[in-house]
Amino acid sequence: MTENAGPLAGFSDEEARIAQVRARHEADLLRFPNVVGVDEGIKTRGGERTGDRCIVVYVARKIPRDQLAPGDVLPTELEGVPVDVVEIGPIEALSG
Repeated sequence: MTENAGPLAGFSDEEARIAQVRARHEADLLRFPNVVGVDEGIKTRGGERTGDRCIVVYVARKIPRDQLAPGDVLPTELEGVPVDVVEIGPIEALSG
């Protein structure tokens, strides 16, 4: 692991790069319909973790690509970083 200075200290170069790419694109990703969150994580395929680091985009409900308008399709990668879309259902605030 390479030591970084500043707010990303302690992250590997790959983790730091993915965090920076996520930070640059997060606001745009959150503007897509159905998107409820963005994070960094490990890509899953068929319910199994692949081990590949990625940007995770959380959606309330996955919608088949052919049912989306062209402008509503999430990217599959950003600046060379894979994007994984994960359905988590609607997010509701807890009453306190």
